[in-house]
Amino acid sequence: MKMIIVAAGQGTRLRPLTNDKPKCMVKYNNKPIINYILETASECNLEKIAIVNGYKKEVLESYLQDKLLTFFTNKEFDKTNMVSTLFNAKEFMDDDIIISYADIIYKKEILEQLIVSEDEFSVVIDKEWKDLWSLRMENPLEDAETLKVLDGKIIELGKKPKSYDEIEGQYIGLMKISKSAIKKVITYYESLNKDKPYDEQDYNNMYMTSLIQMIIDNVMDVKPIWIEGGWIEIDCVEDMKMYNQKGIKF
Repeated sequence: MKMIIVAAGQGTRLRPLTNDKPKCMVKYNNKPIINYILETASECNLEKIAIVNGYKKEVLESYLQDKLLTFFTNKEFDKTNMVSTLFNAKEFMDDDIIISYADIIYKKEILEQLIVSEDEFSVVIDKEWKDLWSLRMENPLEDAETLKVLDGKIIELGKKPKSYDEIEGQYIGLMKISKSAIKKVITYYESLNKDKPYDEQDYNNMYMTSLIQMIIDNVMDVKPIWIEGGWIEIDCVEDMKMYNQKGIKF
């Protein structure tokens, strides 16, 4: 089993903290976000880890030079989005693959649940998402996305919800694709029309949820891994201030 950490973005909402380093090196409780992720992976015996970098790549690679990691680079990090970044590591995708965003911190138990999943495509979904969203914003519904499950399979995610009834949980940026499924996912992604918009984004700026939805509709079942909290997303300076005020630790 392998792990890919997607860490190419500029983290503009965390400036000035990201003026001289990538988002994943911003510290939470005096420890860089990337350290939390790598330590949790190590506790779960994940040793084959790749990081797809971009913004301030030299800073990140220098910081992690003593780690046994594989690096890939999205040279167009300032013009592309998460999906495009991920597939810069295509050659690394020859086993079961855990995919993690680089701006989230999560407990070991969450990663353990994902690792033992035997489904082709598994996505971590937080049932208690509203507790976290309520800390970060006045109206959680404005920032949330739809998540609907039927017969144990995700049937919709990533759309703008009209009510809380359309939200059974929230996707946190952590998933697993099995070795048997990864070639299907790569082939499907590369077969998409590069001149067509996807949820109002061009091919290179496609949202991860858009790709997952198309995989659900056209390729294979995607199953939820249900959790109840135990993670945070660090997207802006206000997030960190709020988490610190609430004493959230990992």
